[in-house]
Amino acid sequence: MPYTVPQIRTVNVDRYVLPLKEGGSMPGLVEGDDGFKYVVKFRGAAQGPKVLISELIGGEIARALGFKVPEIVFVTLDESFGRIEQDEEIQGQLKASVGLNIGVSYLSGSITFDPNVTVLSPELASRILWLDCLITNPDRTARNPNMLTWYKELWLIDHGAAMFFHYNWDQSPEQLAMKPFDRVKNHLMLPYAPMLNAADSYCHALLNGAVIRDIVNMIPDDWLLGDSPFASAGEHRQAYEQYLLSRLEHSVTFVNEAQHAGEENI
Repeated sequence: MPYTVPQIRTVNVDRYVLPLKEGGSMPGLVEGDDGFKYVVKFRGAAQGPKVLISELIGGEIARALGFKVPEIVFVTLDESFGRIEQDEEIQGQLKASVGLNIGVSYLSGSITFDPNVTVLSPELASRILWLDCLITNPDRTARNPNMLTWYKELWLIDHGAAMFFHYNWDQSPEQLAMKPFDRVKNHLMLPYAPMLNAADSYCHALLNGAVIRDIVNMIPDDWLLGDSPFASAGEHRQAYEQYLLSRLEHSVTFVNEAQHAGEENI
């Protein structure tokens, strides 16, 4: 089914429910003014807005490839939440996160995916591995699957660690796109993904320049300005687009890399 560009909703935080300290970005569970709960990544966390950009791009590329991903929303945080929080670390993060953040719908009652309990088809496992190679997502491991089972369906979550290249734009987007993805050797799906060539063909049929451009254009200007090596938000967006297009064009490189890593793990 062709990808339809979503109209990303903006919700305001009504209540900060719970910090989720298991991740480096220290997300939080909040209740929005629409009455629903969201897991929020805050711009004031250590990695800054780049985590939010990765979450948006990674999640929407996954959706474009047909995976189930919780709804992504923009989350506005008022300065009052930083004043009432007692934990000093969380208080500092909230104060630094006033404005626009990112959240995903909270899947209440979901359970962490376990490959020993739930067997995925080789086709599906290969497509998940292909996705994470494209966006260089190191955070889908046995220790931290970032896959949930909810109402007997598989959902992909948490792409904030992806595209780690953008912490240092020391080369052109095309050069960065050709860098090896060494951490593929730790990917949870590696032993279960023997159909990467078929996955490559399948994903290319769904992902193209227009889709990537539509997704990159969703990034708010606010997240692209500030500590940036680019003169404008437009140039910054174009760099992300060039990176992803180049990586897609040369996908045979990361497919071969993943296949080689799988052979070494046998």
